[in-house]
Amino acid sequence: MFYQIKQYIKFLITSSNQHGVHSPFVYNLVTKCFYDTNKYSDYNSINDFRKRLKQANGNIQVTDFGVGSKKLKSKNRKISDIATHVSISKKNAKLLFRISKYFNPKSVLELGTSLGLATQALALGNPKSKITTIEGCPEISRYTKTQFNLQQLHNIEVLTGNFLEVIPKIEHREFDLIFFDGNHQKEATLKYFELLLPKSHNDSIFIFDDIYWSKSMTEAWETIKKHPQVTVTIDTFYWGIVFFRKAQAKEHFTIRT
Repeated sequence: MFYQIKQYIKFLITSSNQHGVHSPFVYNLVTKCFYDTNKYSDYNSINDFRKRLKQANGNIQVTDFGVGSKKLKSKNRKISDIATHVSISKKNAKLLFRISKYFNPKSVLELGTSLGLATQALALGNPKSKITTIEGCPEISRYTKTQFNLQQLHNIEVLTGNFLEVIPKIEHREFDLIFFDGNHQKEATLKYFELLLPKSHNDSIFIFDDIYWSKSMTEAWETIKKHPQVTVTIDTFYWGIVFFRKAQAKEHFTIRT
């Protein structure tokens, strides 16, 4: 916790908004997507789903392949507790919706479905997209599939298993957007990055969750930033966003959202 507080103070000191951003691509992204103040009707669906999960009865036996939750230590967890303490925040769910709406990715991959709040945001952002999401825990996977069916989100395919075993079996040759939200460890994160790099293209977007989860996760983020195929990166503190646009000069931005 102390590490995250220290890094957040550092982020506040070094971060900026759209002012001083000289890249037209990043400037448009910040002003038209990050700072988009429209009250989209889909926000109601995002809020309602979160509210329903927080009020849900029942427990789930959780199988963690990564470091697990910092707040929930028991393997037998209340669904309401997972929604409250582990799932994507309301603010970031709406931002993820706007990113999906802004870029209109046709093919999306998510590592770490959990209760599906982030997946739902991606699906609502572009209902025409094809979303593949991988969840390691069988019980969470079963529960979340049911939730997607209840919401009639038919553009989502849920796969279950260890990421390193499931990823090689995915038939998609390329993904427009990949959301890395599982197993917050340096070695695993870098393995997923390298494994999925061949499935990227010039306009792909990689989003890494919790880049300040720990010192080792920040080290993974710094390694990714330096990769020769990576051009533009954006640090929003909670996420590290990566672009591979060859026309862009290599540059790193630290942006408040």
